[in-house]
Amino acid sequence: MKMNENKTIEWKREYTDNIKKTVVAFANSDGGAIYIGIQDDGIIIGVADVDDTILRTMNAIRDAIRPDVTLFVECGIEVMEGKEVVVVTVQRGTACPYYIGKKGLRPEGVYVRRGASTVPATETVIRNMIQETSGDCYETARSLEQQLTFEKTAAYFEKKKVAFGEKQKISLGLVGIDGTYTNLALLLSEQCQHTIKLAAFEGSKKVVFKERKECSGSLLVQVEEAYQYIEQYNRTRAEFKGLERVDRRDYPEEALREALLNAIVHRDYSFSASTLISLFDNRIEFVTVGGLVKGMALNDIMLGVSILRNRNLANIFYRLNLIEAYGTGVPKIIESYDDLVQKPRFDVTDNAFKIALPNRNFYVEKEIEQIVEKDFNKTEREEQVLGLFNTRKFIVRKDVEKIVGVSQATAIMLLREMLQKGLLEKVGDGRLVKYKLKK
Repeated sequence: MKMNENKTIEWKREYTDNIKKTVVAFANSDGGAIYIGIQDDGIIIGVADVDDTILRTMNAIRDAIRPDVTLFVECGIEVMEGKEVVVVTVQRGTACPYYIGKKGLRPEGVYVRRGASTVPATETVIRNMIQETSGDCYETARSLEQQLTFEKTAAYFEKKKVAFGEKQKISLGLVGIDGTYTNLALLLSEQCQHTIKLAAFEGSKKVVFKERKECSGSLLVQVEEAYQYIEQYNRTRAEFKGLERVDRRDYPEEALREALLNAIVHRDYSFSASTLISLFDNRIEFVTVGGLVKGMALNDIMLGVSILRNRNLANIFYRLNLIEAYGTGVPKIIESYDDLVQKPRFDVTDNAFKIALPNRNFYVEKEIEQIVEKDFNKTEREEQVLGLFNTRKFIVRKDVEKIVGVSQATAIMLLREMLQKGLLEKVGDGRLVKYKLKK
């Protein structure tokens, strides 16, 4: 009897370790049968010890191939020309791609059939198989990288007093039903390939860099590092309201926190581009790739409507008390700027989402400068100040603030201008300074 090898038939003279590659290829393709006991030239020689061959074959398939493919494999005996041949029948599996466990989800571990040959699958073919079996959800799909470590993530969970054992990895979605690591696991591992890039610029344009930083590794670590970097540029400005000193930071801490977490939790990780954070003198911008989830519009986001792209990742951030409730981030950002004319800006394209937070102190200082500059030319205010001397011999700065209705900074500038014009004369110094008419 003469047989021919083809896409679904493979001959093996005897059992060899390479049989598992052919099993993987059949399971990833259209299935097939491996005949052990047939030479390369098609001559049937049979198998001397059938039971031992079947045992070794099934053990190798069970121990070496991931995910478990044994449900789709049968090993039996067929008599050909009076000789016993072991036939390994493989169906196409439902959890493609199957791979050699020690090699991982890489071309050297994943095989397919091309004609009568077993060949390594390309990375594109591997990704397509993952998408076919896992759907469009990135975080639940199997990670191409299976050699993952979680030292930083485990330490973070411990700091937050949240369990992070093997059971939790399954319940949180880091390990799929087939026992392999998901892309969510990749995002929380030291091997995470996605990064956050931060840059501080001179002025309000991307022309001159002051400093750059790139955060890598577990997303939990990246979030902490990115926030610490931003905090270095979130300076504090002091104002006096009456006798009380009021400190105000450039950016509301809650707005910074929510914008950063939004950029991490809601981005589309199927894109390889980094999350970008740019700091300018007058604003800070957070740019994430992926745009809005299908079916959502910017108006929906502004109202607090939330459809999670990365549900499992958001759940982990929620358990770690990094986020409070879904959909509250953008409304919180807007509320933190209620007392300002300048408001946060939200821009959306098909593949990106940007949040721009105004520097509160930058615009307050600009307003003061404009007011002071205007006041220099307003002699009616000078007349209001001069009118105070109708009932008193001396005045102080607070009198000017009250009668003219200006801030401390504007009152100082107004008095300084009147001194320069020779309208007033200063008496005393420091906290006891007062002013009188110049004769």
